Amino acid sequence: MNNAPIRSNNESIQQKSASARGKVSRRGFLGGTAIGLAVASFPIASRAASPSEVVRVALLGAGSKGSQLASFFNKADGAKIVMVADPDITRAKKTADLYNAVGVKDLRMAIDSSDVDAVVIATCDHWHCLAAVWALEAGKDVYVEKPLGHNQWEGRQVVNGAKKYNRIVQLGTQQRSDPIQAEARKFLHEERGLGEIKYVQANRLGVRAPIGKRSTPLPFPKDVDRNLWFGPAEVKPMFRDQLHYDWHWDWNTGTGEMGNWGVHILDDVRNVAYQDQQSLPSKFTVGGGRVGWDDAGDTPNLHFAALETDSFPTMIALSNLATMPNGKENWRAVTGENWPADPPGSGYVIVCEGGFYLGQRSNGKAVDLDGKTIREFRSGTDIIEAHVVNFIDAVQSRDASMLNAPIENGHYSTGWCNLANVAFRAGGSFSEEQLVDGIDFEAWPKLIQTMTNQLAQYGEKVGSLRSCPTLAYDAKTECFVGDHAESANELGMHGYRDGFELRAVS
Repeated sequence: MNNAPIRSNNESIQQKSASARGKVSRRGFLGGTAIGLAVASFPIASRAASPSEVVRVALLGAGSKGSQLASFFNKADGAKIVMVADPDITRAKKTADLYNAVGVKDLRMAIDSSDVDAVVIATCDHWHCLAAVWALEAGKDVYVEKPLGHNQWEGRQVVNGAKKYNRIVQLGTQQRSDPIQAEARKFLHEERGLGEIKYVQANRLGVRAPIGKRSTPLPFPKDVDRNLWFGPAEVKPMFRDQLHYDWHWDWNTGTGEMGNWGVHILDDVRNVAYQDQQSLPSKFTVGGGRVGWDDAGDTPNLHFAALETDSFPTMIALSNLATMPNGKENWRAVTGENWPADPPGSGYVIVCEGGFYLGQRSNGKAVDLDGKTIREFRSGTDIIEAHVVNFIDAVQSRDASMLNAPIENGHYSTGWCNLANVAFRAGGSFSEEQLVDGIDFEAWPKLIQTMTNQLAQYGEKVGSLRSCPTLAYDAKTECFVGDHAESANELGMHGYRDGFELRAVS
């Protein structure tokens, strides 16, 4: 095996130390939001290297997702795991040992190593963008898990960094490497198999359990470096039962179910329904809450949003509750007449004049208004393997146009979810009148009704929820505008701790 290194075109970048990385001020946050949004085709640094050269990969984050990705990267032709970083040093070394790699606790050691060509970022959400920008500054290529970032400002810095440092950057929305996506687009838009699209309903209706609620703070595991685990996030006590994974349901470190599954599903919607022609919605109207559980989480386990665009609207319905306490059956969200009998609980329904397209991971189905199946779409593709190979091929060829999930596109798909989260957090007391005011598509009130009617099984009323009046969004400046914009824009920013600052990239 040829282990010749893939060298950066800028050795001074690669030698840059973590301690020298800059800071961003409050003014920097505000100024950075105005950066243009055009999808750019930019040149990639060339290198005199053959495709046989091995891409030496460092895994940042050795949890379940990171360990899964490591196995795919290490078996991909032209790639090898050489380092694993995780603040839980036991996890880092355990995973590293599988690949005869080096295990470290500080991801900066991997980022700054001259023995690493590319990084795979599978950390907690709050680390994604900082780790990505640091890696780009160090001359590394980047594969980063979804969601791209905690907020739109920091995601934009990754997009800018990919361009500035001429790096290959792919988002981990693996379904972008599934060929049935292109087949569905052709059926809907070229063949017009179901006629005009009226609206889209995205669903993530999947049962989860409460995360517990302690009376005393969770002791930090002895093998985990507390300072590195929190990194750019606020260091504060946690009152849930476990450290790992359940960080998803804490705004300090995660983005809730909207950022966890919502990015996958809404990325599919942008791809198949909008053909990637819609960067971000122009209006957000949101309701939801954390109900039915008395636990330490603060992200909603019930979340629904109307996302308006220049063409047709998309709604998303998320629920982690069962139809009844201690049950296993998912909630349902029915918004149209002749609704399909088997809509995906994790997927989307494109509602058309002549029927419905039911899309989900690795399969899809078109049905007419009578429920008859018109066409089925199935794929035998291992989408994770295909996505990893796609990234490695792009890295070896230095051709970003090969990427199935280029980072700016991923930035937009993440934005649909990040901004829906901001709208939820900017809300106040629940008002159905507030939610429907000014929205003229009839499916939205039906979605609100079908979601809230199921609360009764938990002894909850709609007053337990919160809602936000419609927020207007300017995709050119990546800022909310108009009524209530100031508070929403404040929530869309993120402070960084000393030593873990993310600076603006321009």
